[in-house]
Amino acid sequence: MSPLQVTRRGLLGLAGAGAVLAGAGAAAGYGFSTGAPDDVVGFRGAHQAGITTPAQDRLHFVALDLTTTDRAAVDDLLRRWTVAAERMTAGRETADRGAIPADVHDAPADTGEALGLPAAALTLTFGVGATLFDRLGITDRRPAPLAELPGFQGDRLDPARSGGDLCVQACANDPQVAVHAVRNLVRAGFGVTEVRWSQLGFGRTSSTSTGQDTPRNLFGFKDGTNNLKAEEPALLDDHVWVGDEGPDWLRGGSYLVARRIRMHIETWDRTSLDEQQRIVGRDKGEGAPLTGTAEFDIADLAATGPAGPVIADDAHIRLASAQHNGGARMLRRGYNFVDGSDGRGHLDAGLFFVAFVRDPQRQFVPVQRELARSDRMMEYLQHTGSAVFAVPAGLRDGDDYWGRTLLA
Repeated sequence: MSPLQVTRRGLLGLAGAGAVLAGAGAAAGYGFSTGAPDDVVGFRGAHQAGITTPAQDRLHFVALDLTTTDRAAVDDLLRRWTVAAERMTAGRETADRGAIPADVHDAPADTGEALGLPAAALTLTFGVGATLFDRLGITDRRPAPLAELPGFQGDRLDPARSGGDLCVQACANDPQVAVHAVRNLVRAGFGVTEVRWSQLGFGRTSSTSTGQDTPRNLFGFKDGTNNLKAEEPALLDDHVWVGDEGPDWLRGGSYLVARRIRMHIETWDRTSLDEQQRIVGRDKGEGAPLTGTAEFDIADLAATGPAGPVIADDAHIRLASAQHNGGARMLRRGYNFVDGSDGRGHLDAGLFFVAFVRDPQRQFVPVQRELARSDRMMEYLQHTGSAVFAVPAGLRDGDDYWGRTLLA
């Protein structure tokens, strides 16, 4: 290890920085550790990190397309990506003396903007899209649930913000660490992949551990109160991890659904508090359902008042609930985004929705169809991007690498 690598990780201890990942001990075995004092999330395990890992504060998500049909070239890239990813999640450069090579006439192997920064709980999660199988001539290995989502009422999807052969989700507690990770993987892919689209996110909009408080979305409401948690392994087995129904290369993995949802912030901000709360089905301060007093009170969807159901028939929490959708649940892992303005004085802002599910066709599709058709909140939302990826299981030993069992 070079002195620069020691410095990057040593600085964290010298500064007394780096928080212990909340709830990590209770979720041991799901690909992450406590992280103290280096704030390092384990890269290898039964499942990929970045799914049940306590959600970090920042996101850089990238979808890529292959520029080759050479399966060997793709396999080689995934080997190199794995090496670089494991080093970066440990707080190291992509290669020894990567940022400052011994010969100044050599191009650096690492772009260098993360020098001196801690690992910041960086996780890198890898997935493959349906189109990859056609490009590489392995359509027989594509699982049936990995298919393009159907069109939903009100969708205004931009093809330039949708789809992709591959994806990498980088989550970290420092935006520069997440951006550095994606930048270096994209750089390593030149000649094999090209960026199709990407999304930066801040301020997680879900909690994936019981040790985390429920965050708020850009409408100001607590988001993801009833999200699945890392400390619920039986529920994760039922709703998140692919079982024997999946192909060998995907068992123990999951499916990632991504949706870029623009929120009409200015219109929402002119809506009365009472109307906002009726649309959501919760109070804005505490986050309690309108039938309760505390955030985690169970919503009584049968309760009625003088004007009808206390939680309206078109309220978001009713239509998104497991009770309303035959028990369907998801592990949500979304982020807020603000991508400047649209040139007409309105923020291009909203929610980058990310969810991990065992079967997107049975879990996400029926829920989103119901929301698109009946949710009053849809008046304030516009879905502009969409993608589905299969996320293989975690890497168990030092010779294993991303995509090995798929491309073998």
